Amino acid sequence: MNRRHLTILTGASRGLGRAMAEQLLGPDRLLLTIERRPDPALATLAARSGAHLEQWSQDLAEPAETAERLARWLDTLAPATLASATLINNAAVLPPIGPLQSSPAEALSRALRVGLEAPMHLTATFLRATDHWVQAQDWDGPRRVLNISSGLGRYAMAGQSIYCAVKAGLDHFSRCTALDEARRPRGARIVSLAPGVIDTDMQVQMRAGDPAGFPDRDRFVQLHAQGQLTPAHQAARRVLAWLERPDFGDPCVADVRDAG
Repeated sequence: MNRRHLTILTGASRGLGRAMAEQLLGPDRLLLTIERRPDPALATLAARSGAHLEQWSQDLAEPAETAERLARWLDTLAPATLASATLINNAAVLPPIGPLQSSPAEALSRALRVGLEAPMHLTATFLRATDHWVQAQDWDGPRRVLNISSGLGRYAMAGQSIYCAVKAGLDHFSRCTALDEARRPRGARIVSLAPGVIDTDMQVQMRAGDPAGFPDRDRFVQLHAQGQLTPAHQAARRVLAWLERPDFGDPCVADVRDAG
C-alpha cells in the first residue's frame, strides 16, 4: 500500500503559505489548508498533480473552534495509510505598526489569537491525535510541528511590540513543547523557524509605516530597494527543505539562513 504524507498548513492563501501549499501538492500528499477563504486555483493545481487537497474556510481568530474541527477530522483518518504527519503553523497577522498604546484593542487581540493562541491550540490537538495513533500501535511514521517564526521574535524593534511578542511566544512555546516531547517515546519533533526576509504583503506594510512611530522603517525600504527580499517561492523551498533535514528539531529555534 502506498502511504501518503499528511501536511496541515495554516495561512495558505498568499505569500509564503501559498507558495508552500503549491510545493506540497503531489500524488503522495494529503494536504489540508486552513485559511479564511478557499483558493479555487490551488484546487485546480491539486487536481492536475493528483494530490488530495482539503481546504477549510476557517477564521483562526476563533482558535478553539478550529482545533475542535481539526480533532474531529484527524479522528476520521486511517493512520496506517499515512507515511508521516506534519503541522505547519504559518498564519499570522501584522497589527498596526506603532507604539503599543496606539494599537486598537481588537487588533492586538486578533494578532495574539491568530499568531500565538491558534498555533498552541492546533499543536495540542495535532500532538494529542497523533500520539493516540502511536500508542495504539496503528502507526510508526514521524511527527513534526513547524512553527513559522521571525527574526523579530528574537530582536526587539520599536513600533512592533505586538508582532515581536507573538513571535517570541511562538519560539518559547516551541522550546517547551520540544522538551515535553523529548520525554515521550517516539515524541514529535518541534521547530520554530525564521524564514528570512521575504517579499510579501508584510514587507509592503512595513515600508508604509509612519516613521514617527516606526523608526526602523527606512531599514525595510532599503531592503526592498537593494533587492534583498527573497521571493516567496524560493523561501518556501528553503522552509520545506528544513522539514526534510535528518536533524530536524535540533536546534528547536532556528533560522533558515543558518542552513549548512
